[in-house]
Amino acid sequence: MKNPKPKEWTSKDYSQGYVADYKPFMFVDGEGVRCSIYVSGCLFACKGCFNRAIQNFKYGTPYTKELEDKIIDDLSHDYVQGLTLLGGEPFLNTEVCLSLVRRVRREFGDTKDIWSWTGYTYEELLEETDDKLELLNYIDVLVDGRFELEKRDLTLQFRGSSNQRIIDVPQSLVESNVVIWEKCLDKEAYFR
Repeated sequence: MKNPKPKEWTSKDYSQGYVADYKPFMFVDGEGVRCSIYVSGCLFACKGCFNRAIQNFKYGTPYTKELEDKIIDDLSHDYVQGLTLLGGEPFLNTEVCLSLVRRVRREFGDTKDIWSWTGYTYEELLEETDDKLELLNYIDVLVDGRFELEKRDLTLQFRGSSNQRIIDVPQSLVESNVVIWEKCLDKEAYFR
């Protein structure tokens, strides 16, 4: 597993604008029915990563306006709660992710929530490049931190290892401190 210094890894240096997969109407990538986009490329190289193939920044297909239009159309259904950004590493693919989340906010305002998984910790993102900070500001719920095989726990809600947190980003930004998502079922056990 790699641990970058602040601003060491930039989207402009690594991202190729590729998407590994898009899955509409999912039930596992966050709360409710979601549209999930898996961006390509990750540098963390966590031992035991279950998406190892998409660590390659050229895996999959280029992100297109047609795909973005499809995602927006899928999100327009009343029963869809929101969008989920996964990977790979969304915060190393900010051009793709920012294009999409800006449009989601333009078209739906706050009626659709945005979730993201990241290998960065919330605290690390606060010291990152402007594009990563902008993306963070669009996120409602962030599952942060590298996957740690030694801390793997398949009973955890929405995460693979006990070091990872489910963070309410807007509230954390207001309070200048990490606020665990209020619907986290196991927060008393892990986040006192």
